[in-house]
Parts: sequence; structure tokens; C-alpha cells
Amino acid sequence: MTGAAVRAGAREVIEAVVDAGSFESWNTPPTGTGADADYAAALARARERSGVDESVLAGCAQVAGRPVVLIVGEFGFLGGSIGTVAAERVVRAVERATRAGLPILASTASGGTRMQEGTPAFVRMLDIVAAIARHRAAGLPYLVHLRHPTAGGVMASWGALGQITLAEPGALLGFLGPRVTELLTGAPMPEGVQTAENLAARGHVDALVPIEGLRQAITPILDALLDREEPCSPTAPCPAIRPLDADAAEVWESVEATRGPDRLRLSDLYRSGIDLLTPLAGTGHGRPAVQVRLARVTGIPCVLIAQDRHAEHPLGPGDLRAAQRGMALAEEWKLPLITLVDTDGADLSPTAENGGLVFTIAQCMADLQNLTVPSVSVLLGQGAGGGALALLGGRHVVATQRSWLAPLPPEGASAIVHGDTAHAPELAKRQRIGAPDLLAAGIVDRLVPEPKGQTAHELADAVVMATVSALLEQTGLKATTTAAPQ
Repeated sequence: MTGAAVRAGAREVIEAVVDAGSFESWNTPPTGTGADADYAAALARARERSGVDESVLAGCAQVAGRPVVLIVGEFGFLGGSIGTVAAERVVRAVERATRAGLPILASTASGGTRMQEGTPAFVRMLDIVAAIARHRAAGLPYLVHLRHPTAGGVMASWGALGQITLAEPGALLGFLGPRVTELLTGAPMPEGVQTAENLAARGHVDALVPIEGLRQAITPILDALLDREEPCSPTAPCPAIRPLDADAAEVWESVEATRGPDRLRLSDLYRSGIDLLTPLAGTGHGRPAVQVRLARVTGIPCVLIAQDRHAEHPLGPGDLRAAQRGMALAEEWKLPLITLVDTDGADLSPTAENGGLVFTIAQCMADLQNLTVPSVSVLLGQGAGGGALALLGGRHVVATQRSWLAPLPPEGASAIVHGDTAHAPELAKRQRIGAPDLLAAGIVDRLVPEPKGQTAHELADAVVMATVSALLEQTGLKATTTAAPQ
């Protein structure tokens, strides 16, 4: 199943990640294992064969000049299994990292709980989970890299609790290994299920990263999560926002414009000051209806939740659960949250209903309202129904001049009121769905003008700068702007 994966030892992982010569071991010699003669002999052989004293190595090192706590599994020691000594080593390392205010990188490789120790070792997973929960509650980063293989109690505890989860390509990852699963159930696990690639495709792993690329992958993540001793400000001056066009188009023209092929795309924004650092996948690969990312906006680290109207499938409950994850991480990390809203509506399929679509819409609205970190919601174009409202509850709402927000697409409202779709333009105006009306009603705090002749790139620049200004206002800072055009 995972023939492409090669087992790297714990020391190899440490050497690949840390600044040369910077690792300081926190390990103390194992004592009091209570092992019988056979188990004691097995431990002695494991120490001799692996060159380490237990299945976990822990310590502190510099990674690109930053202090980071490393907790690294060693599969060569009794299959990386976790007994009471190894569990205690993990707990103490996590607690020490929490006291010192340091981030953790956990790199797992384990078959799970050590069977020679049984239940006393098994229940120590609860202690590990509790320590990690306290670490995360303190606002400290907990990053995980899943190596080949990781299964059992390790996968189901400290392997699955990463705020960001990376995985070694080709790694076998699962609840129980395929051999044990087949023996217990009488049926083989289907090929390809317990793989890093499958978990990434289903949104449970954020990125596939080989060991040799791990240092490069985590460095920008640590930069974004830790470079916040002083309030951030943009790294470049913000261009002034142009005045609103007094001759704005009729609302139906705006509706049609937001549906056009030349309309502003996420890729335009990503070229205008939004730098994507790492995915917070949630919904898997491809083009999900919601992209969740750790990002920088003109240098300001943030969590970005962006609806993509060019997605491969309609906005569904899985997308909104990914958005909830992004909100929770922004709160844990004390980072600003930006939501980008542009949707023609949520999925209307039985699958979406069965998946709890309405519950995820409601929960997203509640979670966004309850955030304590700065937040900005940006209405980029289409804002149809609950799918749009789910992500529009930021403390400050920015809208492009041609954007709109409605309980249903105008054609849907027309079908309800008139029994046809022909009255959509009339209802769009009557329902006051256009951005200027939203501004007048106090639903939107700021409009980004869309003058005639404006390119998508120019609009993207203006949207990014309006978003930055809204963020800075919440932190008491002001953006430096260039002169306004005459």
C-alpha cells in the first residue's frame, strides 16, 4: 500500500529540520518500567538496534533561528509503540513547551499503544491529549508531521490534534494497520484508503511534505504565527480608494456583471497583496467552494476564508465546516480573520441536506459573531442566500460597488413571488440588494468603487487595501495611503 514511503529515524528527522547543532535533548533515562524478564529483554534489544532509549525523542532546537520544541517518534524502537515511559516523555515535553511559551512540532511514526504494557499505557493517551489541549488553549502553535507509518493510539491522539497537519507522501496512516484490521474484521482494508494521499484528498491532511521539505514548509508558518510582538502594519503604502461613481449602474446590471467571465477572481486578489502560506484544507484538494488558508495580507498575518465561485462543486456543509475550523484557529492563534464572500448560493442537493447544511450555516454565523480577534468580511460579488450570510458577519464589512446580497438569487425570489423568473430584475431593485443600498442601510461599512474602465487587477488592489484599512482600524492603527487620484 505504501511502498513509496521510506522510514526515516527520529534523529534523521531532527537533523533535517533544525539549525545545525542546535538540538538540546530533554530526554531522561527510562526508569521504573516494571518490565518482566521477556519485556526487559525486548527493550534491551530495541535500544541496541535503534540506537535510542525509547520510542520518542524530545527536546528544543532552533529552526531558522526560532526556538521550537520537537517531539519525534522512532519507529525503530518496538515499532514506535507508546508505553508509559514514552507517554510521560511526550506529556512533559508538551507541558514544558507550554510553560516556556514555545511552539511544538510533533513528528509521529508509530504502530500505536505498546501491547506489552496494555491498559496502563493505553490510558496515557488521555494525558497526552490533555497536555496538548492546554498548549493550544494558551495560543501556542502545535504542528504535526505524520510519518510512515502512524496508526492506533498515536494517530488517534497527538497525531490528529495538529492545528496544521502535514504528512509524508506515501505514508500509511490510519486507525488500525491493515493487517490487524483484516484479522479483526475478516475483510481487507480497500487499497489506498489508509494513505497520506487519501487523507489529503479528503481534507484531513493540509499538505503532503517529505521530510527533506519539512524545514522549508514550517518556517513561513512559524514566521506568521510568532512575528506578532508589535502590531502589524502594511509593508507598502495603501493607494487611496477612489470616490464612488455617482452614475452607478442599475442593480440588475451589477448582478449580471458579478456573473460575468471577466469578474474579479480570487487569483486576482492573490496577485494584489494576499500571500498564501499554507492551506488549512478541511475540504480536500481540487477547487473547493471555500478555501481556508494561513496567509499574509500586505505583510499582515491572518486566517483567510475565501468562497470561490469557480469551484468544482456547490457550497456544501463540508466547506462550511472547513470555514469553522479556520475561525477556531484564528481565535486560538489570535490572528485577524478575513472572509471573502462570492457565491450564487449553497448546494440544494439531498446530499447537502443529509450533511447538515442548515446547521453548518447557522454555526458559521454564530462562530463568526463570537470571535474576539479582528475580523473583516468582504462581499466581492454574488451574495446569494444563507451560503453568503454564513461568512458575512465580520466586525467590519467591505463590499465592492457592484456586489449584492439577497435571500435568494433574484430569479429564485421571482419564482416565489410571481411564479416565473422574468421579474428578477424588478425584484432585485425592489429588494434593495445592491451594495449602495446595503451601505445606506448600515449592512455594509464601506464600499470599494468600481468606476467604468477599471480592470480586475485594479479592483483587486482596491479591495485588498480597503480590507487592510478595516483591519488596522480595529487595532487602532492607520494605513499610509498615497495621494488620491483627481
